[in-house]
Amino acid sequence: MSSPASEASRRRTFAIISHPDAGKTTLTEKFLLYGGALNAEAGSVKARSGRRSATSDWMGLEQQRGISITSTVLQFPYRDCVVNLLDTPGHRDFSEDTYRVLAAADAAVMVLDAAKGIEPQTLKLFDVCRQRELPLLTFINKWDRPGLDALELIDEIESKIDLVVTPVTWPVGIAGDFRGVIDRRDGQFTRFTRVARGATEAPEEVVDPTVAAVEEDEAWTAAQDELALLDSVGADMDVELFVGAQSTPTFFGSALTNFGVRKLLDAVIDLVPPPGPRPDVDGEPRSLDAPFSGFVFKVQANMDPSHRDRIAFLRVCSGEFDRGMVVTHGPTGKPFNTKYAHQVFGSERETIDLAYPGDVVGLVNATDVRVGDTLWFGDPVEYPSIPSFAPEHFTVARVRDTGRYKQFRRGIAQLDEEGVVQVFRDADLGDQAPMLAAVGPMQFDVAVYRLEQEFGAPVELSPTNYRIARRTDPPSAEALSGMRGVRVLSRADGTLMALFESQYWLERLEQDHPDLVLERLVAEGSAG
Repeated sequence: MSSPASEASRRRTFAIISHPDAGKTTLTEKFLLYGGALNAEAGSVKARSGRRSATSDWMGLEQQRGISITSTVLQFPYRDCVVNLLDTPGHRDFSEDTYRVLAAADAAVMVLDAAKGIEPQTLKLFDVCRQRELPLLTFINKWDRPGLDALELIDEIESKIDLVVTPVTWPVGIAGDFRGVIDRRDGQFTRFTRVARGATEAPEEVVDPTVAAVEEDEAWTAAQDELALLDSVGADMDVELFVGAQSTPTFFGSALTNFGVRKLLDAVIDLVPPPGPRPDVDGEPRSLDAPFSGFVFKVQANMDPSHRDRIAFLRVCSGEFDRGMVVTHGPTGKPFNTKYAHQVFGSERETIDLAYPGDVVGLVNATDVRVGDTLWFGDPVEYPSIPSFAPEHFTVARVRDTGRYKQFRRGIAQLDEEGVVQVFRDADLGDQAPMLAAVGPMQFDVAVYRLEQEFGAPVELSPTNYRIARRTDPPSAEALSGMRGVRVLSRADGTLMALFESQYWLERLEQDHPDLVLERLVAEGSAG
């Protein structure tokens, strides 16, 4: 029987991050295609019953808008490994959910649009990766369409995210006139072959360099000149620097036509480090072969409206997870039965019996489990909590039909537990008119959609003038309560939050009253 450590060595757990419309969802589907998890028509999930049809975007609002709003876990085999792909939200407003997902990843693939390069959201997402010290692979997508110069893109990446770019493949032909890629590791030229609708794996026609030099002519000569420049500056892949999150191996291709996808997926297997011992809250690494433990990085309710259940996504950190084992829920010390454990594939799910470090398990009906909680068996352990982002948008929510108040209150509590929005309450008003806080305004759209669709509680939102939130304590809260331009509310965990209408007013109060406790949230700045 394999040990948890040997099973972990076969795992690759990574996330895909990108700016909206850079091609992240397409690349995710093509990874599944190459991993054998999709039928020939991308988007149709292969299952034993042969009837499943799902992609990573499962929420109705996502399908309406054509974007990823919530994160999803996808697992598939490739070569001799088990790949756990954490598909993160691609919309600019969803940095907070992305942060939670990246806490469960061992590396990330950053997808860039060849025509747009580094965009604002790319910078925000990279900042999240930097905080996690995650190794980063870069895929420059859409090279079959007009775009920026390859060398200019490399310079932009280096200057804006301060990583050494080490191209592994290099394009022959400018963006929009894609001839193929040269693999800098062995000098092989793979010719670009367009696949109709990207429905099948792209044929990989390897052409002898001497033949390619004649057939590709000026495009080949230009690529050789660029490669000579890269060689002269030492832009060579260094695995140690990659694992240390100091360099980013870079690949060129076209996810839509499947070209370059296999080389990128091979790089995930060859370069991304397998799960290692995870440090606990005291910084002590827990051995992979220690008894089972894991932490919850996401909670999601009503993924399947017909079930109306609640799933806690748990990243296994040590030991062997065996369905049905009774583990301890760290925060409460209560036993937790894992009888209903699923492997979640988009909106689809199937029972999972065993899981190992790096795997993600969906625990169904985990009523008392929250984001950041640790579950363990045998030897107690507690993993670090997942920080919250500093919200920048605040609105008051009220139920439109007072007869639906119970549904409204239940829905607000659910969204708060999942972290869809942060919920602040006034002690005197309770849930009658809670304040919803978010990193980006689209989180409010999701909250409104889910309150109406899942809980039957249509709401109206009233914007506020508040812009900044700070943690405070009871004595400071009492002093602030009588001041203008500030309001003190509480979170469900009892944390007191002081809301300010302007940065100027906050700074003035800090100068005039240095004794006040006004703490920044841990992840402040990453979202803004």
